[in-house]
Amino acid sequence: MENISNFSELKTANKIWAIGSLHSSLDSFYSIEKYILSKFDFGDKLIFLGNVIGYGNKSKEIITEVLKLRFKLMAKYKLKNKDIVFLRGAQEEMFSKLLQLQIAPNPIEILDWVFGHGVDQTLISYNFNPDDFKKIASQGTIQINKLTTKLNHEISLNSGHKEFFSNLKHAAYSNTKEVLFVNRGVDISRPLSAQNDCFWWGYQNFSQINKPYFSFRRIVRGYQSNQHNDIENSKTRVLCTLFKQPLANKKILAGIFSKNGDIIELFESK
Repeated sequence: MENISNFSELKTANKIWAIGSLHSSLDSFYSIEKYILSKFDFGDKLIFLGNVIGYGNKSKEIITEVLKLRFKLMAKYKLKNKDIVFLRGAQEEMFSKLLQLQIAPNPIEILDWVFGHGVDQTLISYNFNPDDFKKIASQGTIQINKLTTKLNHEISLNSGHKEFFSNLKHAAYSNTKEVLFVNRGVDISRPLSAQNDCFWWGYQNFSQINKPYFSFRRIVRGYQSNQHNDIENSKTRVLCTLFKQPLANKKILAGIFSKNGDIIELFESK
């Protein structure tokens, strides 16, 4: 995987498959994977809409599994690296903050924040104790750096994991620029090139968007924080959200889209 830009343009796509937030739900992912492997075709593309990790203690395992799926599809359908895209979600963003804790001006507050949002479970999946991070948070840069170095090294020992975290995209879109894929939202007052971190933190009232965003007549996202998901009426709306609250249901939503933004199919894990 090679990171040249924060954005990925999907060229000459037959169908675009998009998978909503996984949040380490391994069994649910296997259900989605089985369906993809049975229906995927030449010319198809695949996007993971962020939040692959987090909240469950199978983050390490699920990264390995999504990379295995990537390899299977690339080998069978002669795909290129850019044909399978991984977006950055809030979970990946928070975990990256943890990996760089030694340069944070407020490490104690950072830990409280990320652990309060499920990142401690990702640590556990890599066989680290969250309490060890809490203990060294007040001991200065050198001690913190020793622990984050060990964590980075552990990640590098798992094939493809370092590259996974290094090559996350902010957004993806079809070459027609009619369908846009994001983790959580966009600042609709700005073009893509002028966005900040709304992609994974969201934008106020984004769920209420009712008109195209520049040329994009369909926006597909992989996470929302509110309980209501109007997935049944997505075909008549600009926004299609491939996620259902609450997190506890461990359901994964996915969809298939045309390069023009038409919804071909919506489905969920069993």
